[in-house]
Amino acid sequence: MAKKGRQGYRLLLLSFLMLFTTVFSAGSQAYAATWNLTGDTNVHDPSYIKEGNTHWVFSTGSGLQVMFSNDGTNYIRSLPIYNSKPSWWSSYVPNQEGLDVWAPEIFYYNGTYYLYYSISTFGSRVSAIGLVTTKSISGGKWTDQGVVISSNDASNYNAIDPNITADANGNLWMTFGSWSNGIYITSINKTTMKPTGNSYRIATKSGGIEGSSMVYNPNTGYYYLFVSIGQCCSGVNSTYKIAVGRSTSVLGPFYAKDGTDMKNGGATVIDSGNSFWAGPGGQDIYGTNVIVRHAYSVAENGAPKLLISDLEWDSAGWPYYN
Repeated sequence: MAKKGRQGYRLLLLSFLMLFTTVFSAGSQAYAATWNLTGDTNVHDPSYIKEGNTHWVFSTGSGLQVMFSNDGTNYIRSLPIYNSKPSWWSSYVPNQEGLDVWAPEIFYYNGTYYLYYSISTFGSRVSAIGLVTTKSISGGKWTDQGVVISSNDASNYNAIDPNITADANGNLWMTFGSWSNGIYITSINKTTMKPTGNSYRIATKSGGIEGSSMVYNPNTGYYYLFVSIGQCCSGVNSTYKIAVGRSTSVLGPFYAKDGTDMKNGGATVIDSGNSFWAGPGGQDIYGTNVIVRHAYSVAENGAPKLLISDLEWDSAGWPYYN
């Protein structure tokens, strides 16, 4: 190749690389980047919040597990919320194993952090949702607020997997529930931060549905109900998937993309896992632009790990991430 030809080729290659870099950089933002996490990332059912510059993750585990990060990517495990059982736990869930606590939900309102959580046993509707509060997460001083809602084997719902959301008018709601009886919603009193009034079923799905997380997106005018469908907790054999439906009302009906009501099993899957991560679920939505969840690492023989991604919205108003 002549010298002039080699120079032209190099310029062409350089231009291509510059164009590729520009497109890739833009794409990494437009196509929902997954955060590069390090440190202790072993979790089930994570719930995420920021307090100042500190990132906090609460998750299923003994005493209610806590992790924090100063940069949002490198996580350190802190002390659990509980080191002994509150007296009321045994009254509602007599067969609970030790300090096993499930699926927490952290919510900030009026200068207080409200941490909701579940106690239960597998395969039973003998369950309860509890509440503990603090003015400062980093301060580490939590106050137990007792039971929020409970259920038993005769109940229509299973009182687990709480999630708190604010509607377009600032009213507060809690979604909760699981499996055959589906997902329910109830209004929350802003003074007690506990339910008031009736509970309404808004989603069901044969084969498993739980871990609801609702968010209102003012840019689209819809309420989005994210759920975990399938079965968790079996490592790489877990069949969990993250799915979503949407509604113009906080009380529904919520519809999947194909128009099926979520009360009739509708659900649009947005993450079914891949060759690296099995059984994604237990999701939590922070604001409208971050999704936090767990998935089972194939490379680590099914260890449950924390995953965080930027949540994006397509032109039709549906959420997605990579």
